[in-house]
Amino acid sequence: MTEQGTLKVAIVGTGAIAHAHAQVLGRDPLASVVAVADPTSAVREKFADEYRVAGRYDSLDALLAAETVDVVHLCTPPGLHKDQAITALRAGAHVVCEKPPVLSLADLDAVLEVAHEVGREYAVVFQQRTGTAVGHVQRLLAHGTLGRPLVGVCHTLWYRKQEDYYAVPWRGKWATEGGGPLLGLGIHQLDLLGFLLGEWAEVDARAFRLDRDLETEDTSTAVIRFANNAIVSVLTTALAPRQVSYVRVDTTLGTVEVEHLYGHDARSWRLTAAPSRTGAEPDAAPSSWTLPVDDEPSGHTPLLRAVYEALRSGEPLPAVAADPHRSLELVTAIYASATLGRPVTKADLAPGSTLRDGFLHGIEDLRPA
Repeated sequence: MTEQGTLKVAIVGTGAIAHAHAQVLGRDPLASVVAVADPTSAVREKFADEYRVAGRYDSLDALLAAETVDVVHLCTPPGLHKDQAITALRAGAHVVCEKPPVLSLADLDAVLEVAHEVGREYAVVFQQRTGTAVGHVQRLLAHGTLGRPLVGVCHTLWYRKQEDYYAVPWRGKWATEGGGPLLGLGIHQLDLLGFLLGEWAEVDARAFRLDRDLETEDTSTAVIRFANNAIVSVLTTALAPRQVSYVRVDTTLGTVEVEHLYGHDARSWRLTAAPSRTGAEPDAAPSSWTLPVDDEPSGHTPLLRAVYEALRSGEPLPAVAADPHRSLELVTAIYASATLGRPVTKADLAPGSTLRDGFLHGIEDLRPA
């Protein structure tokens, strides 16, 4: 820290998502972005000029050799996250990493082991967990106020073109992106789903290549049984022109829905009470279900604020940024089930399992010949 208690921050990777980080940090009077790193000089210089950052480097190693920083933000391609996180942690910095955190559960174990060893934090950006409304709904579900979860839907119906999105060299390849839309896009909704319903128990899935020219899938389906025996149908694709992100949970007392695209607020949520046994229409929702009037949307702002509050106080990371295992487990299980042709249980991913070493590649190619 500086003498004034300001955390010195570095941002590695200055592409599109880095702007979300820089904008939030720019509103924090106790955080100062002192350096950036990116191998593409034009992108790096434009970013650094925009946010008035003095330190400019072509690599994380060069940055750490010249600067002493408290926090490193990784906004780089997923295939770089493991090594960069470990390097930054061993240099004495906390790490804030964009999703997906790494490309395997074994890699995640390795990063968290180093973080524990050096006494630093590793926070992962899963911003769909954040926001006033989702926090309220999560508490209602956790406390049983909404009854017992029974069934659900989790849809990531997004659209990504071959000629621009997948023209980026590292996308759509197992070695550099790690997976397809399931890992790069759908993991947001899977993370939100897990935040609402807790631990999972079993996954039965398939993965397809229907249109895009990729190594990975462009579409996947899954049925997830959670530990509370709720059953959720999951569909993830990059082929849907009318884009929507939709999560729904039906309980014994009502229905919870959130429909949005890249971020939600109270207007995105709907809670519907179940009809009484004799009535044809839904009952009035109890007052305890009412969403808070003071509403903050999901996004990087509440997540980074909560992370930085924890870093300054020395408290554990908040729930919105801690324990990325569940989401990565679900992705691992979906790819494994699609490849093995059988359901995959949480026990199948226990420490020592080879399934923790990486994502399996069992994709059904159904594109026209």
